[in-house]
Amino acid sequence: MNILQEETHHIAEVQALVTAAFGRTEEADLVAALRGSQAFVPELSLVATEGEEVTGHILFTRCSIGSSTLPVLALAPVAVLPDHQNKGIGKALINAGLSKARELGFKAVIVLGHAAYYPIFGFLPADKWQISAPFEVPAESFMALELVPGALEHTTGVVHYAPEFGIG
Repeated sequence: MNILQEETHHIAEVQALVTAAFGRTEEADLVAALRGSQAFVPELSLVATEGEEVTGHILFTRCSIGSSTLPVLALAPVAVLPDHQNKGIGKALINAGLSKARELGFKAVIVLGHAAYYPIFGFLPADKWQISAPFEVPAESFMALELVPGALEHTTGVVHYAPEFGIG
């Protein structure tokens, strides 16, 4: 398996992969919209490949917390082809993305996801820092990860996602 930055020739395959992984088109449409947004960070749209086949995709986009100017990312979505799930592809994509985000100077990542999965990467409930979602969600599912220790210490408030997410 290789983890690469998404390139133009991957886009159609990523669209099909995300649709297959979620069983609907909304997330694939979101990925397409985010590619054209100011929140898009090309280096953080990654694909997992096996040979010539794209088997997974992850996208991190810029977001903000409250009135802070801290460089923060939202992790959404991560997708793996159904017949390739539970083989470590998602984990590899997340680890590669977090590493690249650190390298690019981002300080933290926000995720809405499975409370039993994301803590293995170091994510903790965001309410630890008085950071909240702009929508109703179980506190244990809305998480943050400091890419730099202490980065969120003085950052509180509501997360502001890219307009393409259609939130608020």
